[in-house]
Amino acid sequence: MRSPLMLRTDTDTPLVLDEQTMAFLARVEADPQAPLSTAVQASGGHGKTALLARLRRGYQQAGVPVLDNWRDLTDSDDPGQVLLVDDAHLLDAAALTELRRLAETGRVRLVVAFRPWPRPVELVDLAELLHRGGPPVPLGPFTEQRTAAYLNTTYGTTVSPANVRLVHEQTAGVPRFVEWLARALRPGDRRQVRSERPAAADRPGSGGPAPAGSPFEIPRSVLLQFAPELESLDLEVRRLLLAMSAGVTLPTDLLGALLSRHPDELDEPLAAARAAGLLGPDDRLAPIVRRAIVALSPASQRAAVWQRLAELQLQRGGRVLPLVRSLLDGGFGGSCPAAVAEAAGDEALTDEPALAARLFAVAEAAGRPAAARRAMAAALSADLDSALRLADRLIATPDSPYRAEGAAVAATALVHRGHTDRAVELYRWSGTPASVAFAAIGAVGAGRSELLDRVLADPPTDGPPTLLASAAQLMARGLRETLSGPPTAALSTLVQASALLEPAGRSVLLPESPAVLAALVALHCGELDIGERALDRAASAGLGAALMARRHRLLQTWLLMVRGRTAEAGRQLATVTAGGLPLESRDLLFATALELGVARRNSDLPALQRGWERAREAVVRHPVDLFTLLPLGEFAIAAARLGELDRLAPYLGEARNLLGLLGDPPLWATPLHWSCLHAAILADRPNVADEHVAALAATTGHTPYASVVAAAGQSWVEVLRGVVDPIRVEAAARGLHGIGLCWDGARLAGQAAIRTSDRRAMTTLLDCARMLQGRPAGVKGTTRPTGTGAAQVADAIAVPAEDRLSEREREVAELVLSGLTYKQIGDRLFISAKTVEHHVARMRQRLNCANRSELLARLRTIVEERSGGRPGGTPWPERTTR
Repeated sequence: MRSPLMLRTDTDTPLVLDEQTMAFLARVEADPQAPLSTAVQASGGHGKTALLARLRRGYQQAGVPVLDNWRDLTDSDDPGQVLLVDDAHLLDAAALTELRRLAETGRVRLVVAFRPWPRPVELVDLAELLHRGGPPVPLGPFTEQRTAAYLNTTYGTTVSPANVRLVHEQTAGVPRFVEWLARALRPGDRRQVRSERPAAADRPGSGGPAPAGSPFEIPRSVLLQFAPELESLDLEVRRLLLAMSAGVTLPTDLLGALLSRHPDELDEPLAAARAAGLLGPDDRLAPIVRRAIVALSPASQRAAVWQRLAELQLQRGGRVLPLVRSLLDGGFGGSCPAAVAEAAGDEALTDEPALAARLFAVAEAAGRPAAARRAMAAALSADLDSALRLADRLIATPDSPYRAEGAAVAATALVHRGHTDRAVELYRWSGTPASVAFAAIGAVGAGRSELLDRVLADPPTDGPPTLLASAAQLMARGLRETLSGPPTAALSTLVQASALLEPAGRSVLLPESPAVLAALVALHCGELDIGERALDRAASAGLGAALMARRHRLLQTWLLMVRGRTAEAGRQLATVTAGGLPLESRDLLFATALELGVARRNSDLPALQRGWERAREAVVRHPVDLFTLLPLGEFAIAAARLGELDRLAPYLGEARNLLGLLGDPPLWATPLHWSCLHAAILADRPNVADEHVAALAATTGHTPYASVVAAAGQSWVEVLRGVVDPIRVEAAARGLHGIGLCWDGARLAGQAAIRTSDRRAMTTLLDCARMLQGRPAGVKGTTRPTGTGAAQVADAIAVPAEDRLSEREREVAELVLSGLTYKQIGDRLFISAKTVEHHVARMRQRLNCANRSELLARLRTIVEERSGGRPGGTPWPERTTR
């Protein structure tokens, strides 16, 4: 592509021309004495004056006299002179007639510049005559390439493509606006130019003023330069531009109604706006123009125009939310008509429930029946305090026709806050088909399945079969199948319920997401891929709006943790809990359990200790229910690791009682037994561990998951008793990996590798552990490490901190903790003090301790666990028969 021509005018302003204008100037400069009669037509700000200045300069350099006023012509003047006329559209009829006479006689070379409007008859006649003398010179907006050329020339340096694009999009390439903005923003001004692209609302035709906090702020000094042009326009044209600055595409009939004109009569005000250069050829405002109009128009005038537009749009059945948003951004929300605010709230409910609640409040204050929708919007936006307050007011109003809706909102909020029993009562009192199904689901979560059986046997029919009602019924059926049917059937039913609700997306108020139930079932039966896809689809659809968004992400993070992707899980957990917004009790339970689970799998004892304090609060705030058994199991393992298992005993007892009330369903009981098995191992309670192994064995055959976990549990206790069957251990470890428990599988193989005395078995199990953790297996035929072999094995695989030390290092640790000096330890162990120092340094490196105090804390925990016979210590006693 040919580069644009850059010239400078008398005012030293760069003039960037297109090819057609370049050719016109080239012809004039090649033969200044040639006859010339042409028109330059362009909207305001597109360079007419600059082009005439360039012509004047060229003719003067060639020695040709140049005149600016036709009245300066006399009969005795040199016939070779040039007459340059600017803004011919402002001349009166007599002047235009005289210019036409001069064009006819050819007395002078004549160039006339004018805007496309106004178009008096005399100007039309003059333009037609000038066109016969040669093609006109039209001036249009810059292309992005020409904007770049202008900026580079102005600044004397190469401007980055990002900033060129930003300036071009803000100005729509209108040369005058580019010039104003270029003067105000220098290339190094990062305070004002901070992003590759402007906000979407700032792009030409996108509608709406820039949102608060937009990364690009146009200096007010630039906006003030629009004042003379705006003030010169008729009131009707200003009202037209003010309407278009509201940020919504306005059909001609709506504009006509606003201006009290027939749509066919809008050509004149539109032409005036285009001619001023404020309205683009596509009848859209450039962002810089929109901001200037909003900033320079009186607030009362803005409010009146936008309110009238919103009322007219509502009458014709169009969308009013963009117009109402402009009113809100301008501070006129309180004066928004009630019916308009209510309609805008309905439009905002799906995507912006917090805004919808605000709009419904305006409508309600004006007497519109919007209280129930306001409560629902508050709940969808996760503002449960407001939702409960508004819903309780509805329930307490005897003559309110929205008491059932209020009860459903209150019940949903209470479920998220852990008050399931009260929520079940409210759902039943609400009585809608969806509420009755949710009441049954909540009752099952608390250990009562009678209501669920009745609902499934005789579903309510006194309500419309909405998507929500149908999905709630499917959720209830899927939950029943988890108690007595095959897990695959339950998973299928719950996934169907989630898919059914996806079209409703953000507009459905849910106590629990069917995708979350599907993920929980998937985690309990080892179908992690299915659970992950269900959560991904629900998150993409925004199912349940902000109220369910965190819950979906927390379960996605749980899947990452279970798969052994702890680093990714930790990062995602940080994003979920960021922002300073408090978590509701149910989400807090899962988030805290995730924090403990990631810390435990990373052998991060300080993080485990910090998280345990928050876990104690979380478990107190939320009662034990069927859907929180996973975090409870994680708490049990962490508590045992920290010697705090007795604190959790009452809650574990509640969980066992709850499962007993439901008939000990294997699907829900198996993961809890698996977690409690590991808690018993860490707490050095062999008999309790044997009980959980027996419970796991009783579920064998119910699902592949249960069979794998039962076999792995048996292998664990055998390994801890010093019995390592490498074939059985490897099969169990690979089975755990196959059901998604990747970290557990690698840990089992690693523990067995440490405890076996068989070189071949150790190598095989070590390779298995590496493979299950995603590491390359060892080279075939690798021999067992010598010397501190257990420590080298522990270093080769990711095992807990207590398994990273050799026997000699454990001995050194015990003596360090007893207060002996390095020399005293060396004398006791018949080694040098320097060797003792080497052992301590190596322990600090292996345990990733930042200082000596942290090392001592870690060593104290390890030594205590060793003395208690936990993993890494002496074998357990043989199993006793009770």
